[in-house]
Amino acid sequence: MYYCVSGAPLSKEHLSIYNKQFLLNQLIWMGISLGISITISITLPFPISLVVIIGIFILLSGYMRKVMMKRMGAGKGLGIFNPGIGSGKLKYYCMTCGEEHNQLACPKCGSKMKTVGT
Repeated sequence: MYYCVSGAPLSKEHLSIYNKQFLLNQLIWMGISLGISITISITLPFPISLVVIIGIFILLSGYMRKVMMKRMGAGKGLGIFNPGIGSGKLKYYCMTCGEEHNQLACPKCGSKMKTVGT
């Protein structure tokens, strides 16, 4: 069983629609990147055009990633050094007494066993 972002179950018709939409988006982005690459390779000489095309491809991939992450509801900061997903602080809880702490041993009971919570 597949579920959408909101947690509602998806039927086979919905999956088919999402698959078609995904395929259409991929084809559109491939067409855009191919068009940009051909235009740059025609207007600029070879060594320069190769560097520019690689740079444009990297920037376009980053932009596509940012758009997809926004659609998935991943948050604000997206980039190489600030991924946006899982960027919140982790909370550690003692498995013995349940105390929240970020130390090696629990300050309340001294146990070194802890679990991660959100």
